[in-house]
Amino acid sequence: MQLSLATAPIESGALVLPVLKQATDQATVAPLTEPTGLPDSLLAQSFKAGLNETLPVLKTDGSAVYLLGLGDAPSVQDWLKAFRKFFFAWKTKLPGRVTVDLRQLSADVLTESALESIGLGIRLGGYDLRLYQTDRSETPVLYTNAGRLTVLIGADRQEWAQAILNRVEVLADTQLSLLDLMNAPANYKTPQTLADWTTESGRQHGYAVRVLDKAALEAEGLGALLSVSQGSEVPPVLIIADYVPTDGSDNNPTIGLVGKGVTFDTGGISIKTSTNMHLMKSDMGGAAAVLGAVAVAARLHLPVRVIGIVPATENSIDGRSTKPGDVITSYLGKTIEIIDTDAEGRVILADGLGYMIRNYQPDVLIDLATLTGSVITTLGYHAAGLFTPSDELAGQLTRSADATGERLWRLPVWDDYREDIKSDVADVKNFSGKPLAGAITAAKFLEVFTEKHPAWAHLDMAGTAFADSEFGTQKNATGYGIRLLTKFLLSKL
Repeated sequence: MQLSLATAPIESGALVLPVLKQATDQATVAPLTEPTGLPDSLLAQSFKAGLNETLPVLKTDGSAVYLLGLGDAPSVQDWLKAFRKFFFAWKTKLPGRVTVDLRQLSADVLTESALESIGLGIRLGGYDLRLYQTDRSETPVLYTNAGRLTVLIGADRQEWAQAILNRVEVLADTQLSLLDLMNAPANYKTPQTLADWTTESGRQHGYAVRVLDKAALEAEGLGALLSVSQGSEVPPVLIIADYVPTDGSDNNPTIGLVGKGVTFDTGGISIKTSTNMHLMKSDMGGAAAVLGAVAVAARLHLPVRVIGIVPATENSIDGRSTKPGDVITSYLGKTIEIIDTDAEGRVILADGLGYMIRNYQPDVLIDLATLTGSVITTLGYHAAGLFTPSDELAGQLTRSADATGERLWRLPVWDDYREDIKSDVADVKNFSGKPLAGAITAAKFLEVFTEKHPAWAHLDMAGTAFADSEFGTQKNATGYGIRLLTKFLLSKL
């Protein structure tokens, strides 16, 4: 699909009109009589402009107009989901040329976040989850290279809108690629698969990528990552993606991102129940967010250095698996008593954080992980947990989350919780053993390996990385975090 801007109507096979619900039905439909050719009375009876409500109108000249309801006060996520659902539902029926008319939306309604959400919704509406079906149908013509989608915008806002749509193209392309990676099963996705994706992306978009294989991990002493991988015949890797801006400035901030990359999680010896274990192919959502953010930063040529580190492994079961009660040594030299082998994400992040701190000294350090069921119990599927001792960083991340609709909610990291990770035999234990405050104690564990970094934040995205959507009948990847991190990086300019 080629996405472009115009200020006046062009020849098109279909017109999409987003409609806000007004105070009365008459006020809602009055502007729609001319483009649809229908009388007010029929429109008022047939279309209320409720959120996600759609009314297709086939005109006598053979063209079609689709009215898309947005409700009366759409949120950032409402804009995204409404357009994504519409284009996903209608993509096989839409012609190869479509126009979306936004000229009727005022500046206070069509904000930067709204337009970005509209663009992403349009592009993501073409996603196809049927990755391995042998009878997969052909791509709808609108979503091929021959497809043309034109966004109509007021002439006074064209330059503003073009900059946003340029960013949308990069975000959408990156996110679609990583949705495929997240939705891939473990027999198609190993730690090396993540490394190969990153290496190819770095080659295409001009950032450095280094991959430490098992031998290098052993030589450098990343004992925590190695301990989780012991039960798998698939070797672990540490992926380091380093985007350095080319503007020649020595004053660019350095942002360090660390993402959990467990490509499948059985729970190890502390094995999970079988009910939803198949969804554990998604346990590399933090890695996807980090790798996506580095790629987007490079493609947008942001004047911010971004370093992404992903410890990647499977957590499988074998006679060689790490056992509950074992004591392992992390990259920083701190010892960890393994109480629960299903609390493996924080263990590999310990080495990722340690490696980042010791080798790169970033100005800001953020880790992201599908870490705990506890955060889902606390926040459900609508927000990720935010943990940081820095009020300033908490504010910056929360504002970025609010602007993108990828919500965060701050939870405490008070030292009162430190008792829960004290070990009798090691420096720290990886699980409190208590059925409460699990997300908080996981954050306190990670904090040990930040070496008291003054600007560290942990994002527990267990409830937001995989979700129910129109793409399939069971939970699938959302790409959560890429847009949020991009907005945060833009805020540092």
